[in-house]
This record gives sequence, structure tokens and C-alpha cells, in this order.
Amino acid sequence: MTDASEAQQADRTLKAKHRAMWALGDYPSVASHVIPRLGPLLVKECGVQIGDRVLDIAAGSGNAAIPAALAGADVVATDLTPELLEVGRHLAAVQGAKLEWQVADAEALPFADGEFDVVMSCVGIMFAPHHRTAADEMLRVCRAGGTVGLVNWTPEGFVGRLFATMKPYAAPPPPGVQPPPLWGSEEYVHELLGDAVTDVVARRQTVPVTLFKNPPDFREFFKACYGPTIAVYRAVGDDPEKVAALDAALDALAAEHTVDGVMEWEYLLLTAHRRA
Repeated sequence: MTDASEAQQADRTLKAKHRAMWALGDYPSVASHVIPRLGPLLVKECGVQIGDRVLDIAAGSGNAAIPAALAGADVVATDLTPELLEVGRHLAAVQGAKLEWQVADAEALPFADGEFDVVMSCVGIMFAPHHRTAADEMLRVCRAGGTVGLVNWTPEGFVGRLFATMKPYAAPPPPGVQPPPLWGSEEYVHELLGDAVTDVVARRQTVPVTLFKNPPDFREFFKACYGPTIAVYRAVGDDPEKVAALDAALDALAAEHTVDGVMEWEYLLLTAHRRA
């Protein structure tokens, strides 16, 4: 086997693991019940209009894609995990939204150069393992003068710290895989996008989370619904001491970020225009 074919096989294996991880649990419940505000916010900040051709990368169950379609855009929602897209189809039908759903890898998008007026991702593209490749693909399919819009969890915010808390209990990532919360650093995203964009607007904001009455409620919900958390618990499932330690660490993290029953999860909102 050549080096190139070995690399291709390794990438296929990695993507299969990612696909399986996001199919675990019930991510659509996270999007719909924990962070429902983020998708519509991103659509508004991208200035999506009637007739715009819009691509939602790593769309999951359509948290941003469905609002874009309801705004009158011609939307394609893509994700690596078909199970999430199937839920999205159902949710769209219930809401009367018409859009296209397509299984696609954020690092190898099956679209022509400059095909879309708006290319966006709501806490999605950040989980693609190779950031430069994913960013280059996002830029490639956006037309000159078109809009790129991103919502990503910050490293210092709650979800960034959640991943840092789980890291000691997780299996080590394959070589070259980059941490998702890096996409929540303005400087890092500027570096990824480089001179390909102009009119960059970036700001850190928080989304209030009120679903959980106490830290154990958060922990149990994420153990049941959030693929990355489920995968970490499976990795230590045969070690009761590690499970107990991880339970305690997540409870402590949730308690630290809860004030009067409300958690504030920080994210980076960034929009830019594709340079002509």
C-alpha cells in the first residue's frame, strides 16, 4: 500500500469514527432544547435573504439551515452523519421548510467553486478534524462577495472547558487532529481565513442555558445525548473510579458556570465577505 492510499484509508477510518460518534445519543435534542437560539441568530447575522443560495456545513439536524429556509433562501444542509440529517428532514417538514439535505464531508464538499451566496456553520465545522482543509473548502464554495458566517464555542467558555475536562478520560486523537475549540479563537479563525475574506466582524457572546435544574441534570443529559460525552464515558466504562471522577469533574464544571439556575455558554460569532 502506498503512502497516499494509507493516508486515504486512515482518513476514511477517522471520518467513520466521527460519523458514528455524532450518531450516538440525541444531538438534535441538544440543538433544539439547549441552544435553539444560535441557529436563527447566525442566519440573521449572515443577512440571509429570499433567493440566496445558502450552504450550511455540518448542519446536524438543521438548527441554522431550517431558519434560513424559512427566511426564503435556497438551502443545502450538509453533514457527515446521515442520522442527523434524517431528523432534520422531519423537523423541516413539521415547520413547513423546504430545503435539500445531503451527506457530505466538510473537508471535501461536493460543490462547485463559488456556488453559494452564504456559507455558514453553527458549532459544526469546528468539529472537522483538519481545520485548514475545512476552512479552505468553506471559502472555495462561497462566491466572491458572498458571506461566510460562523458560530463556534470558545476555548475559555463552558463548552471549551467541557472538552478540556473530558480530555484526560478520552482516547488520544489520531495524529494531526486539531482541537475543535480552537475555532472559537478570533485570532485562530483570522489565520485560517487569511486574505481570502474582508469585512470581518467578530464578537464573543453568550447563550443562556436554562434547561438544567442542577449540575447532575446537566451531566446526565449530556451523558445520554451528546456524542462526544457518550464516547468518553464509553472509553472509561470499565473503570468505576474514572467514571466517578469524571462525574464529579462535570458536576463541578457545571456548578462553576451556573448562577441562579442559568448557565452562560460563550461562543464566537464571526461574519466576513469572500474577497473578490
